[in-house]
Amino acid sequence: MEGASAAYLLWGELRRGDPGTIVPLRRTVPRGNGGELWLVVRAERLDWQDGAYEQLLAAAARWNRKGGLTGVQVDFDSSTGQLGNYAAFLSDMRRRLPQGMKLSATGLMDWPANASDTDLAALRGALDEIVIQTYRETSTIPDYARYLAATERLRMPYRVALVEGGEWLAPDHIAEDPFFRGYVVFLLADKFDQKS
Repeated sequence: MEGASAAYLLWGELRRGDPGTIVPLRRTVPRGNGGELWLVVRAERLDWQDGAYEQLLAAAARWNRKGGLTGVQVDFDSSTGQLGNYAAFLSDMRRRLPQGMKLSATGLMDWPANASDTDLAALRGALDEIVIQTYRETSTIPDYARYLAATERLRMPYRVALVEGGEWLAPDHIAEDPFFRGYVVFLLADKFDQKS
């Protein structure tokens, strides 16, 4: 993570079988690197119970004791057809976060390409940024350039997530897009463990 301007660290998972509990994956509070620090929670469902929100907010408060936490990122693979429901969940999440804490979400490349204008507007209203994933598991999705050609439809701050060691040739239009905020590199587990 040396030299990175932002770090997205997976803190926990809300799994399909239990809407009331987030399983912590990282027990220690990270030390700041001087850049942005995002607490990431991976979710397999959106019908969270109060206990899950309480866990998340308590973890965010711990991470932010010295004001070092930029915000919370939700990692949920919503289908494009259900994006309106996901945007409603994210709006509720934003309402629950402390004032000044930002909200981010990972996004699928299909969203800017195929989501309705209404759903994209709802995302803009809920999020401070979106991080568009160009990979599945540990491999780059082959036709990423075709999907990313539609990023101008987002009209909100976004980053592009790449997998470590994956293929990448930046589409020409991205560097000129005023909403583009840079890249996020997904570090593969064995290499991440060595660097953390």
